[in-house]
Amino acid sequence: MSSDEEGSPVANRLADATSPYLLQHADNPVDWWEWGPDAFAEARRRNVPVLLSVGYAACHWCHVMAHESFEDHATAAYLNEHFVSVKVDREERPDVDAVYMQATTSMTGHGGWPMTVVLDHDGSPFFAGTYFPDQPRHGQPSFTQVLQALTDAWTNRGDEVARVAATLREHLSAQGGIQGTTDDEWPELLERAVVTLAREFDQRAAGFGSAPKFPPSMVLEYLLRVSGGDGARTEARRMADATLEAMARGGIYDQLGGGFARYSVDREWVVPHFEKMLYDNAQLLGVYARWGGPLGERVAAETADFMVRELGTPEGGFASALDADSEGVEGKFYAWTSAQLVEALGPDDGAWAAQVLEVTEGGTFEHGASTLQLPQDPEGPGSARLADVRRRLLAARAQRVRPARDDKVVAAWNGLAISGLCAAGRVTEALAAGELLWRVHVVDGRLRRVSRDGVVGAPAGVLEDHGCVAAGFLDLVQVTGDAVWLSRAGHLLDTALARFAAPDGGFYDTADDAEALVARPRDPSDNASPSGLSSMVHALSTYAALTGSGRHRDAAEAALATVAVLADRAPRFAGWSLAAAAAMAGGPVEVAVVGRPGPERDALERQARRAPGAVVVVADGPRSDVPLLEGRTEVDGRPAAYVCRDLVCERPVTSVADLEVALSR
Repeated sequence: MSSDEEGSPVANRLADATSPYLLQHADNPVDWWEWGPDAFAEARRRNVPVLLSVGYAACHWCHVMAHESFEDHATAAYLNEHFVSVKVDREERPDVDAVYMQATTSMTGHGGWPMTVVLDHDGSPFFAGTYFPDQPRHGQPSFTQVLQALTDAWTNRGDEVARVAATLREHLSAQGGIQGTTDDEWPELLERAVVTLAREFDQRAAGFGSAPKFPPSMVLEYLLRVSGGDGARTEARRMADATLEAMARGGIYDQLGGGFARYSVDREWVVPHFEKMLYDNAQLLGVYARWGGPLGERVAAETADFMVRELGTPEGGFASALDADSEGVEGKFYAWTSAQLVEALGPDDGAWAAQVLEVTEGGTFEHGASTLQLPQDPEGPGSARLADVRRRLLAARAQRVRPARDDKVVAAWNGLAISGLCAAGRVTEALAAGELLWRVHVVDGRLRRVSRDGVVGAPAGVLEDHGCVAAGFLDLVQVTGDAVWLSRAGHLLDTALARFAAPDGGFYDTADDAEALVARPRDPSDNASPSGLSSMVHALSTYAALTGSGRHRDAAEAALATVAVLADRAPRFAGWSLAAAAAMAGGPVEVAVVGRPGPERDALERQARRAPGAVVVVADGPRSDVPLLEGRTEVDGRPAAYVCRDLVCERPVTSVADLEVALSR
């Protein structure tokens, strides 16, 4: 509850929100508004600025600022008197988040969440920051001091506020030209990107940069696609292998339950920031499945199990995230002491587990506790012993208080989940998620961003939703041969081409009929998940490979050209575009595997999917509604594989050895 201007209590306006993050603030004494014209109309009526607070449900520092400031009655009273306060879930409204994060980084040199931005009545920012403490700390003013200074500026220095807001609005609205390249330049660019990545590679601990260290999912996919041979290609494979192994064996990976945390706070992958995000795990699932080998296959299987077990929703989709905190303490659910291991396993197994899983007496985390790591697999009988220890520790951990779950279903991230599950052979779960997205998220022919408990939310789908969901649907075509998914993907891509296209061949992140913000967001760089542009390039090129559509291939090439300079200068932020370019440079290779289900067809499919970036479609027989399958039949009663480029195919082969030779050409 909060108070209106006369002091009468009014309900917090977030009480009816669908976002779990907004609902976390529904009981705050702050008189929160949701983003929309009503909030700005109220600010204009009262002649006060708008305070915009952006975060997400699994955000640790968002929780801290909420406890310190938004749950504090004195702070809330000041906010209610001097501001109209608007709360936004960045995962529901990535368009709002993108515009004001650009303002925040422009004004402060850094970004992050919680994000705190103060706006005029037209939505133009004139102040921006991230987390503010409740008391002055380390040279940083308290949140209350910031609010008081902003109130003084709004009241007494209106001209200065207007000037700053106008400057920022002009900056945000500026759409500088994006330099492109030609197809002939891409081979050299792909080679240079490997050289650049090698300079930024951590030779000691793997990964890129120092700390904090994020899983470079899309860069790893690119490196796998260009690996093999000598020179830069050997270096690409070495960087990919080292990073995939280091992450799988470090504390960033849940050695008991599977799945990856959002990032490592240290250079060596030991201590994670413990929140688990769907988009990370969906992408890493696919990368590890394609990497293969005993470790890759195990991690892929465990990560798929984690996603289904802990993020799966009753409707068939996948929830967004698990919180980092348990009982208000970050990492409490996941960390162990030696004594806790002995309590759960007994003295002998407890001591052995501490040695194998790197649990030290002093602790590798906080309060004497350690994250679990697995530097090497035990040999011989130790393998079975480890499996038994993991099972018992997982059961013991299940008795702890679980982290909270953000159970909204985000279209783009569920598209990524479908792709990852298809790569790991989990077709049933992938199909269920695909059906949910089509049944619930497509309303009057247009894609919506979020749903919760099977009820679709209001936010419109942005570019990444269209690209990632279309790509997921196209992966379903490839593992099922069912043309319905081809039709559905085509519908989403046609919408994106009609509504999101930019004049230079690239894309905007919002549709031409979306809510007008102070700027129309357009960011081609990958972050923790693919950019809208790179996801569209993948989907468009895959659709073209399955259908032979020149229009979609041309659109993929035009969009890819707009990101070439970024890919050349900062390949770590263009990994998914580089991966698409690598596949397109090779065709991409198209493989139709046709025949009755069984060991022979399975063996051909496995071999086909080892080809980096290949588009592989599998079916019982020819299909006229999937052009790549048209006219493809068994050969002499045996399953056959057709290796094609631009739908022009070589003679079919029926053995794995012959398929390997055909793919090597």
